[in-house]
Amino acid sequence: MERIDLDGSELEFRRIPGLAGRPWLVFLHEGLGSAAQWRDFPDRIAAGARCPALIFSRHGYGQSTPLAGPRDVDYMHHEGLAVLPALLDRLGIERPVLIGHSDGASIALIHAGGSGRAVAGLVLLAPHVFVEDISIQGIAAAGEVFRTTDLAQRLGRYHRDPAATFRGWNDIWLSPAFRDWNIEEYLPAIAAPVLVVQGVDDEYGSLAQLDAIDRGLPAPAERLVLADCRHSPQRDQAAASEAGILAFLRRRVLA
Repeated sequence: MERIDLDGSELEFRRIPGLAGRPWLVFLHEGLGSAAQWRDFPDRIAAGARCPALIFSRHGYGQSTPLAGPRDVDYMHHEGLAVLPALLDRLGIERPVLIGHSDGASIALIHAGGSGRAVAGLVLLAPHVFVEDISIQGIAAAGEVFRTTDLAQRLGRYHRDPAATFRGWNDIWLSPAFRDWNIEEYLPAIAAPVLVVQGVDDEYGSLAQLDAIDRGLPAPAERLVLADCRHSPQRDQAAASEAGILAFLRRRVLA
């Protein structure tokens, strides 16, 4: 992993080479994710699309600087409107394809609709644009798992401070102040093509998220709704997710 000092933190990242002139694929991980937890999924997508790719761990995740305190309600706004633009500028990346999972998908939407910067496309895995009851129930259940199982130890394989990583995600989502969190205002400004990938059995969100995205975008998103799939399509249905993403990229972005 390479490292970069940005926004008062040291962030870990890695780059995958690709063909010159192809857009960069920028992978944005979920609320308990990191660069390493994508495993080889970015490598397979980058190889299939013949595009360069960037994978990084946000502040508080992976081997990047751990959190020193609780997150604010607008933490995803800060990532999409301040940190991601600064990182792309430092690395010389323009007009990327943003591939985000869960929190990362929400950050991708905020960036695409609110930063004033062009993106070539969006691939959204299990995105959230508002808070549902199922989201709160799933996150509360995750808190019980963290307290009663070896989840902290398992997260410690990837994160420098697994307790801070978990609490930073779990506590803010369960905060009463977060219940009104909503990013639908950013959708009308997104002109790039969008693919949404959602599992039917997602424990953190429903197809109502996709409906809200379609209502807000200038043109409806393409959908890939997968059976026998929970919150992580890239793991639960890896082959179908990879095939759908590559077909979308070839048809809508790389053609």
